Amino acid sequence: MSNATTYEAIRYEQADGGATVTLKRPDVHEAMNQAMGRELLEVVTRVRGDDAVRAVIVTGAGEKAFSPGADIREFLEPPVPTQFREARRRVDFRREMERCPQPIIAAIRGYAFGGGLEMALACDIRIAAEDAQLGLTEINLAIIPGGGGTQRLPRLVGRGKALEMIMTGMRIPAAEALRIGLVERVVPVAELPAAAQGLARTLAEKAPVALRYAKEAVVGGLGLALEDGIRLENDLATLLRTTEDRVEGAKAFVEKRKPRWTGR
Repeated sequence: MSNATTYEAIRYEQADGGATVTLKRPDVHEAMNQAMGRELLEVVTRVRGDDAVRAVIVTGAGEKAFSPGADIREFLEPPVPTQFREARRRVDFRREMERCPQPIIAAIRGYAFGGGLEMALACDIRIAAEDAQLGLTEINLAIIPGGGGTQRLPRLVGRGKALEMIMTGMRIPAAEALRIGLVERVVPVAELPAAAQGLARTLAEKAPVALRYAKEAVVGGLGLALEDGIRLENDLATLLRTTEDRVEGAKAFVEKRKPRWTGR
């Protein structure tokens, strides 16, 4: 059973323990505008409170791009700095994606530039089609990444490569993105939807609380000193020992059958 909601700039679909968020602005190849940001924040907030959703896919609707970044038509007038800063803070959907307990998969086809790549960086796992091109290209508009790119990119690819990408605005192909650790997998274009859906199904079949705690341990731990991160891991691992699913997992293993998770 599935249900879908179409917003102004995105489409949200939910089925079989998974959800798909499709960026949908075909006239500008899924470029991001203020409406898209508001709608993404609304959808991520919706997902966070929905235990029926075990995994999420974010992708673009068209064949040319995941998202080429911000809609430049919104850049033509200089903003009032304080208002712009507050608006960005209130609609920080990328931060909410990191806080979202469910794993989020970016399925990237074509261009993922600027804010589009920053959205993919806020996802947990990135799968790219062979035709993908990725880059933080803001320097070409006399600005720098403002959606977390200067912080999340070096945590994935290292300081030197991140600085090279950000300061030159270079665009790298999928194969290079895989080599430097910017994406986790590269697949033929025709196989991208199936690859993302297959991974989402694999994740959705795991014990839901353990899945969420795994993300919390890794994402939360990256912002901590190693000692504190290990303490977080130990606390979460200890909590999982008390769940009904942990007992079910052990029984299923001994009885050589598939476990029946309840999320308790």
